[in-house]
Amino acid sequence: MNFKQILFGLLTLSILSCTEKKTVPGSLPENTEPQEISTTPAKVPDSAVKLDSIQAERLARLPFQCIQNQYPNKTGQVLSDSTDLGTPKELHPAFYGCFDWHSSVHGHWSLVKLIKDFPKLQIRDSIITQLKENINSKNIQQEINYFKREQEYAYERMYGWSWLLKLQSELNSWDDEDGRRLASELEPLSELIVSRYLEFLPKLNYPLRVGMHGNSAFGMSFAYDYAVQNGNEELKTLIESTARRLYLKDKNCPIEWEPNGFDFFSPCLQEVDLMQRILARDEFNFWIVDFLPQLKNTKFNLNPAEVSDRKDGHLVHLDGLNFSRAWVMYRLAKSMPNEFGHLKAVADRHLAYSLPVITDGSYEGEHWLASFALYALSER
Repeated sequence: MNFKQILFGLLTLSILSCTEKKTVPGSLPENTEPQEISTTPAKVPDSAVKLDSIQAERLARLPFQCIQNQYPNKTGQVLSDSTDLGTPKELHPAFYGCFDWHSSVHGHWSLVKLIKDFPKLQIRDSIITQLKENINSKNIQQEINYFKREQEYAYERMYGWSWLLKLQSELNSWDDEDGRRLASELEPLSELIVSRYLEFLPKLNYPLRVGMHGNSAFGMSFAYDYAVQNGNEELKTLIESTARRLYLKDKNCPIEWEPNGFDFFSPCLQEVDLMQRILARDEFNFWIVDFLPQLKNTKFNLNPAEVSDRKDGHLVHLDGLNFSRAWVMYRLAKSMPNEFGHLKAVADRHLAYSLPVITDGSYEGEHWLASFALYALSER
């Protein structure tokens, strides 16, 4: 190598070092910037995503039509022998409708939430009649007996457990004679579910980062709300320590990989939803910079998940994903507007995409999506 070649090499290195861009701590390098960062999404009219009396009537009729509709039904049952067999109503006299146990539970939650918030619903009296017929001490005791079967120790863990405690919380906060009675009738089952959480969470060595029922972050979120509302310090403390153990060191969640084909949860955003509950504001702000820093970008955008066939019970999960993404972003925008207020517009787009089509006449979506839509609307 001659002197001119050496000099050329040194000049090249000098130019490259001078033009190299430095990365700001906590930001992503340019070549790893998620695909979702784009222009600010168009604003959705408020009327398209508003929870008013008309929307409430529409949403109420979906669970009202299915919480006492026994078939079709997916029991999710483990059989020890032939004596374990039974019809859905025989096995679960409180929560036998709406295709499966957890959908029945959150269908009950939807109805309680709606008659509390909209006391002039046209079908209010009929809803209360259904609630009383399903949630009573005899039926709840039979539900408890089912959960105590040897083969059912993990039944509905933790997705159905979380919704059951959400229902209990809703009833506990209903300042009404019917509400107090129903809360009292349901409470023994809720106490059993709490004991299952206390037993299970210390054994959970690894998180479940999935987009469906098993998602462990979602499984703890509503249970945490229940613990806070009811002053259950043991459950609250356990969820806090478990969430920290499983999630506190997480970094750079690959949200650009989402969604998977059958998701109704965003693994990244559900984790955000849990950690926003349990971490103090400053600690959460520090954590999110490592975990999902692009959420703070005012140009952050996610396109709503597109549903190709709403008569397919798995593909229609993506409408649920749009609602669950929305409720996480609404919660962030509402609780920390300076940092995340821009996410409301992104959430509105998700809600507006799926909200008009959940009453399309297909039971695959109608038996459960009203609850997801209602929770997103209520978080808004």
